[in-house]
Amino acid sequence: MTSLPRPIVHDCDPGTDDAVALLLALHSPDLDLRAVTTTHGNVSLASTTRNALDLLQFAGRADVPVYAGAAGPLVRAAVYAPEIHGQGGLGGSDLPRSPVPVGALHAALALLALADGVGPDLSVCATGPVTNLALAERLRPGFLRGLREVIVMGGSVDVGAPKLGNVTPYAEFNAFADPHALRVVLESGARPVLFGLNLTRQVRVTRERTATLAAAGTPAARLSADMLNGYLDLIERRDQRVGALHDPCTVAYAVRPDLFRLEDAHLQVVADDTEGSGMTVRADGAANVRLAVEADEDGVWALLGGRLG
Repeated sequence: MTSLPRPIVHDCDPGTDDAVALLLALHSPDLDLRAVTTTHGNVSLASTTRNALDLLQFAGRADVPVYAGAAGPLVRAAVYAPEIHGQGGLGGSDLPRSPVPVGALHAALALLALADGVGPDLSVCATGPVTNLALAERLRPGFLRGLREVIVMGGSVDVGAPKLGNVTPYAEFNAFADPHALRVVLESGARPVLFGLNLTRQVRVTRERTATLAAAGTPAARLSADMLNGYLDLIERRDQRVGALHDPCTVAYAVRPDLFRLEDAHLQVVADDTEGSGMTVRADGAANVRLAVEADEDGVWALLGGRLG
């Protein structure tokens, strides 16, 4: 007896690793991708939305609607990361333009409408700043708690990590980009599955890994390898030779949770305007997240290569 595909929404800011995560979701029959919602983050909202539309067109899934959301964080000014993802966001990869228009609803409203339509089986995978999720939660308190699962790439805790942050010494980019929104999600009662840098750095991106992925030969595998190679090109200019497969870990978890080990934790995020802004820290109290702490690196890459290939 086979189970039905899992209905899911991907909230993202493509971004090279968001793009690979989206392609993995599109090529996973276990998942039923109901929509893509876009946010500010790696590049501007206009660029993340364009990238999402073009990726869906490339994958032959222009039927999946895209809803644009927050152009900036709840409180502070937007920050971007073109030095990591390139000016357009996809590491220099150039996709044909999709003719499909963006959805009429704001992403936060679309999330609420999708939850109404699907019911408690709906999951949300968020791989950018979680502003859209926080807005939906503020519009309808209890929205996040009513979902089947909330999976978030963000934050960093000291669980065998070589360093804490990647945008500051203390903060991971998504948490830094909108710490106030992350605070809303952490305090929502949804107990999200949180993939911080301490986990994603265990799944390394190297030239050997991208060559193996490209050798799968399919358009999706070659595009993913090209984008990841573009990411490596950019970080090598910063004297960094090995990258991390951040966002695809969240989709890999949705497909194969057995590839990861989780533990309960209570996390808080520093949201004030200090040197530690965006830092996620363990604190006393009842668990408010399920923290991913260990990954099967070979298993994640095998899943990615198998699905895209």
